[in-house]
Amino acid sequence: MKIDILLGLQWGDEGKGKIVDALTPEYDVIARFQGGPNAGHTIEFNNTKHVLHLIPSGIFHEGKINIIGNGLVIDPVVFRHEVESLGISIDQVRERLLISAKAHMILPTHKLLDAAQEATLGELKIGSTLRGIGPAYSDKTSRNGLRVGDLFRKEFREIYSSRVKEHTRALMGYGYSNDMSALEEEWLESVEYLKQFTTVNADYYLYTSLLRGKRILAEGAQGTMLDIDFGTYPFVTSSNTVAAGACTGLGMAPSRTGEVFGIFKAYCTRVGSGPFPTELDDEYGQMMRDRGNEYGSTTGRPRRCGWLDLPALKYAIMVNGVTRLFMMKADVLSGFDEIRVCRSYQVNGAEVTELPYCLGDIEGLNYQFFPGWQNDITGCLGWDEVPPALKGYVEYIEKETGVPVTIVSVGPDRSATIYR
Repeated sequence: MKIDILLGLQWGDEGKGKIVDALTPEYDVIARFQGGPNAGHTIEFNNTKHVLHLIPSGIFHEGKINIIGNGLVIDPVVFRHEVESLGISIDQVRERLLISAKAHMILPTHKLLDAAQEATLGELKIGSTLRGIGPAYSDKTSRNGLRVGDLFRKEFREIYSSRVKEHTRALMGYGYSNDMSALEEEWLESVEYLKQFTTVNADYYLYTSLLRGKRILAEGAQGTMLDIDFGTYPFVTSSNTVAAGACTGLGMAPSRTGEVFGIFKAYCTRVGSGPFPTELDDEYGQMMRDRGNEYGSTTGRPRRCGWLDLPALKYAIMVNGVTRLFMMKADVLSGFDEIRVCRSYQVNGAEVTELPYCLGDIEGLNYQFFPGWQNDITGCLGWDEVPPALKGYVEYIEKETGVPVTIVSVGPDRSATIYR
């Protein structure tokens, strides 16, 4: 058996939660491989919306195992609130959820450091969610992190105190001197809550599961264009969001990977700072934002919106080795008289289709134009019910990328999904 990988191909918020939830019945194990509470995977069913930050999106399915992998950074406070908001019993969650002992922890001081570091950047700020993600990953890289497995060691308090002391010295350098006792008290209480859940060596668990013929889906967070190595650096997240990140974030060998499912919106969005070539700062961008409810599920910030960027999409497909494409939010484009796709850039006076090292070097965009469709498609049950204009749009993307679009989402509910 092989482990399949599902990830975003843009700047995150592509709709990964909905598709993981829809695909879960085909799998035995759903494993998140990177990110942290900066993720916001939204799932809607039975007229109820759920937003998951740390817990894999297969958690609502009985009989399925969900794993928080070693590539994540976990805030125990967020974890506790998330479990309590799921609408299922804690016993059910404990049956379905496993946590890697090697996953790193976000401390209260990590969030304070995140805010202090972002504030010093001024106009050059990254657009951090201020959840402590970056500082936690920095500690991991500098070998000063605190891992879930450390919670069960007798030296835990000593390790924790030493980390906090280091962070406190750094915070004093930023001019921060507030009392953090309330934050610390809530964090320590949440640590005890987290310890109720089963901690495992996830690498061994996944390897054994494959040998037993179990089907595994690796769930990514954020998107390819936010990858720490291959994204629009420095306006990126702190982890590897690409397919290779599933190997390091779960302890799986590359030879064990199978299909790579790439999710993209029928248009583009981005939250926070950073380059966005096709951004629409006009009424069309606002239409996309309003119709798509493009406000961050984690931060509530309005998302920047724009037309589909084909060179960026092709780049993401190349880097990840995508085998199947899933188009999300096609319904948001209903009502547009005309739809555009950026097919190439103008760089140094020449037309290019490769992503330049610096997106700021792009001097202009070359667009392909398509007719829009006016009818509401949220009720479409099959591909034969889809408007011809949308079919042409999807077929153009398939032709240009060389990868089949096998799922088209036409609404937020799990049932509004067309399989081709």
